[in-house]
Amino acid sequence: MKYTYLPSTKIKVSKICLGTMTFGNQNSELEGFEQMDYALENGVNFFDTAELYPVPATAALYAETEKIIGKWMNQRKNRDQIVLATKIAGPGDYTKHIRTTGFSENSLISAIDGSLKRLQTDYIDLYQLHWPERITNTFGKRGFNASFDDQWQENFQTVLESLKKLIFSGKIRNIGLSNENPWGFMKYLELSKNNLPKTITIQNPYSLLNRLFEVGNAEICKRENVGLLAYSPLGFGVLSGKYLNGKIPSDSRLSLFPNLSRFSSENSMKATQCYYEIAKKHNLSLTQMSLSFVNSRAFVTSNIIGATKLSQLKENIESINIDLTEEVFNDIEKVHNLIPNPAP
Repeated sequence: MKYTYLPSTKIKVSKICLGTMTFGNQNSELEGFEQMDYALENGVNFFDTAELYPVPATAALYAETEKIIGKWMNQRKNRDQIVLATKIAGPGDYTKHIRTTGFSENSLISAIDGSLKRLQTDYIDLYQLHWPERITNTFGKRGFNASFDDQWQENFQTVLESLKKLIFSGKIRNIGLSNENPWGFMKYLELSKNNLPKTITIQNPYSLLNRLFEVGNAEICKRENVGLLAYSPLGFGVLSGKYLNGKIPSDSRLSLFPNLSRFSSENSMKATQCYYEIAKKHNLSLTQMSLSFVNSRAFVTSNIIGATKLSQLKENIESINIDLTEEVFNDIEKVHNLIPNPAP
């Protein structure tokens, strides 16, 4: 395994992070335990979760993922070996079964207390805002609609002040953003210079099918010393190649949850076919080429991989040992220039 540090900290994290959003739905508790055991045994010390997991979010399964992780850490007595990240859910119809009060101080307090209880720990290493309170172009929306009528007028100052209190209490140690755009990213960073906690990470989608992070956010990461935690590096499994030629395996995410089609448009499939041909040409699996590309980016602190099968997890983790050649990168850029960002 390769390691880096959460920016501006002495917290050492694996370059591969274990994503857990399948635990409690697609994966049973036993399977979740097996994945966490294998990941830790193979050098992965960074786990990412969220209060709304598993995905898709439902009231019936609310926070099952955190409960599974907490039970595992309690049984294994290994909390000190894990760098643990979780998130407070943003507002909207999708999460009205959780709360309807956004990132108010009381919301943040109740959310972190709930996560701590379920995770059976007394602190979180990295606490993230899952998506902005305001309406903006996230989750596959390509363009910003200037006529949005915001129900939520985001109060960055108040949010940071509330998070500062939680850091002072010892319940959280660092903060991060998720699904954030450059404007919100910079607002939080600029306000942090007034004796408020600094955002040290941003968790956004990044893959061969979605490199929009490179426009704006990547420069912010470099100049402000913030790291990307890249999620969906395989585009919900599309970049494994298993959906090529119209295939939809019966136990796959697209079969079980057809509404989760963000990464499976016609252009995404065309681009995936091209990337498959590149991988084949260079004697690589499409999965490992796709993950290795993300691992190679200078602005990526950790690559959040997820799997439903242990065999997938093994292949994903092993991607850390693959270094792509300049020829592979050049071939990738040719496809990217022809079909840029088909899955925003």
